[in-house]
Amino acid sequence: MEIVKDLNMEAKVNAINNVLSKYFDGLYNSDTSLLAEAFHSRAHYVCATDGTLLYRNMCEYFSIVDKRPSPDSLDETRTDRILSIAFAGPVTASARVECSIGEKLFTDLLTLVFVDNKWQIISKVFHYDNG
Repeated sequence: MEIVKDLNMEAKVNAINNVLSKYFDGLYNSDTSLLAEAFHSRAHYVCATDGTLLYRNMCEYFSIVDKRPSPDSLDETRTDRILSIAFAGPVTASARVECSIGEKLFTDLLTLVFVDNKWQIISKVFHYDNG
């Protein structure tokens, strides 16, 4: 029975890695269709780096992504990486990831949920430093 548990955990981690891959690809290519696969439609986008709360829903966030030149089109080097994935139960997980867009270096705290038979990001809380 213990082996089955390990296989289930491996499958969950692989599924989350696939979501994070879409997330990173969506950011690098400014591709909101990929980001829409990674994010739940009711996800939150939150930052307080400058001391004020920035909050966006997915519609607002995707509108901004659609208007900006992609890091790929600017030939920027990809720096995305997964620092950790942790589970808070069978259908809740968090991932700490890093990436960069332009001069900004981001640390993202992503919360994921398993609903409708798939993992999706339900919350993105992030901090950035200027590189």
